[in-house]
Amino acid sequence: MITGKRAARVGEEILKEVASLLAEKMEDPRLKGVTMTGIRLSNNLRQAKVFFSVIGDREQIARAQAGLDSARHYIRKEIGQIMSLRYLPELTFIHDNSLEQGSHMDALFDKIRKAEERNDQ
Repeated sequence: MITGKRAARVGEEILKEVASLLAEKMEDPRLKGVTMTGIRLSNNLRQAKVFFSVIGDREQIARAQAGLDSARHYIRKEIGQIMSLRYLPELTFIHDNSLEQGSHMDALFDKIRKAEERNDQ
C-alpha cells in the first residue's frame, strides 16, 4: 500500500486516536505497555495496518496481539465517532519488531567493539 499525502495525514490522526484510546479508555490487562509505532493507510482509506510494540517475550506479544484483535471493532467504532470520515478503515494490528532488531544490532556492535578493543591491546 503506497500512501498518499491525504492517507498519511488521516493515518497519523487515526494513530493518535488509537494511542489515546489505549491510554485513556482501554482497561484490558493484555494491553498494558502497548505502544503504537506507526500506521500504513491505503490511498482509498479502507485498510489500515497499525503497528504496535510491546516490551516482553513472545507470550507478552501474543497477549497484546490478542487484546488488540479483540478490541479492533470497539476501536474502529470510537474512531468513527471522533473523526468524520466517509469510510472507516478496517484495522489490522501488526507487531513492530524494529525495537528488538535495534537492540539486537546494538548488542552485535558492542561485541564487535569489545573484540576490537581486545585486539588493540
